[in-house]
Amino acid sequence: MLKTKLDKTVIRLSAAILLLAILSGCSSSASVQINNDFPTVLAEPQPVSASIVFDKSFSTYIAEPNKNTVIDIGTAQVKLLSNAFTGLFNEVEFVTSTEEISGANSLVIIPSVREVQISTPSDNYLNVFEVWIKYNLEIQTSSGETIDSWFMPAYGKTPDAFMASKSNAIEEASIIALRDAGAKLMLDFYRIPAIYGWMMEQKILEESK
Repeated sequence: MLKTKLDKTVIRLSAAILLLAILSGCSSSASVQINNDFPTVLAEPQPVSASIVFDKSFSTYIAEPNKNTVIDIGTAQVKLLSNAFTGLFNEVEFVTSTEEISGANSLVIIPSVREVQISTPSDNYLNVFEVWIKYNLEIQTSSGETIDSWFMPAYGKTPDAFMASKSNAIEEASIIALRDAGAKLMLDFYRIPAIYGWMMEQKILEESK
């Protein structure tokens, strides 16, 4: 009987120590740099040409969702979105400013990051780390006329909180969020009502059938 009570006490103590370790990790600092390569998109692009502007603020973007966390996603998001845009358009050029645009393409797209948010087990009372990346795509014609300003949120989370460190957990959730952004761009871009309307006006949809 005494042994059973001791066993239960040990289990409770172990669980308390584990929970304390998790919460301590959540409050510690984390500096994450995402350098992943992403697979090339296999898709049949539409007969549309586009200039994609990855300006310096986007390609070097470093998020600071709170005072203890820094996430460098600039290089990774350029790699990922470059792959996605290549799968959307049959002709695409990537430039670092609007001044570099050749002028021969139909669309000009300028991505930007509105906000990055994170949630840790101490915030959400769940056994996961979560990352939200909120993108905005300014979509214009080659003459500078705005077609749409499209809000594109992306989300990623870890399977559970039991990872080697807070930094590793946030890195994994960030990579999943970036992949979510690429998937949403591929699936939803031509479903944007303003883009669909523009393509109808340009008779691009009829030509692609």
